[in-house]
Amino acid sequence: MDAMSIAKAIVLAVVEGATEFIPVSSTGHQLLVGHFIGFHSPNNTFEVLIQLGAILAILAVYFRRLVGVALAVPTDPKARRFVIGILIAFLPAAIIGGIFSKMIKAYLFNPWIVCATLVAGGLVLLVLDDTDLEVTKTDVYDFTLPMDLKIGIFQCLAMIPGVSRSGATIVGAMLMGADKRSATEFSFYLAMPTMAGAFAKDLLDNYKNLSSDDLGLIVIGFVVAFVSALIVVRTVLDYVSRHGFWLFAWWRIIVGSLGFAGLIIFG
Repeated sequence: MDAMSIAKAIVLAVVEGATEFIPVSSTGHQLLVGHFIGFHSPNNTFEVLIQLGAILAILAVYFRRLVGVALAVPTDPKARRFVIGILIAFLPAAIIGGIFSKMIKAYLFNPWIVCATLVAGGLVLLVLDDTDLEVTKTDVYDFTLPMDLKIGIFQCLAMIPGVSRSGATIVGAMLMGADKRSATEFSFYLAMPTMAGAFAKDLLDNYKNLSSDDLGLIVIGFVVAFVSALIVVRTVLDYVSRHGFWLFAWWRIIVGSLGFAGLIIFG
């Protein structure tokens, strides 16, 4: 574990934390950055496992609210419906990811695909931001169970790197009547079981192949991703409520276009 490897791990961890909860695709950014700085981990294990830092960041921000929901579950039907709804929304990704994760990594974790989906997703966000959609839900606790399931199906699109898990869930929620803030907040909640499940599966599949150096880099990445994600989660909801998604859309288009240029020039 030399200084250069540590520096590259820190860069990727900052990218992970900064992009995980905004609709720009953390996996896509990590794949592109890793490609150009020459960081490669077996089966992209580093990139997946440091997501635990981002998970803990959102748990820290929402801790009191989560405790309140947990305490209310035995007596409050609305709290029970919310918890069930999150689990239902998580189910499609759990099934598809469990069956096809190795195939997805083998065939879709490609920088060319990432660049294409970054640009395409940016165009979708621009259209969505300028479309006057009917808003019927402004509180995540009022989402219906069928709506939760449909959002979960949208989330499965993010298994294609560059699509963005948060982007797919936000778009799905807004198309079904959620406003920007509640759609973004629901993506936060849904991230917890989804990312925890991906972390557990990847660790189970690859722990035997991890060296002490790998573990050291993962610990460093975990801490950096936690700090980076904590800053983003504390600010992104208010930003989206006031300004929408245009900044994220153009960021995706610019990064995807630069990625194409880099791949053509440098390979």
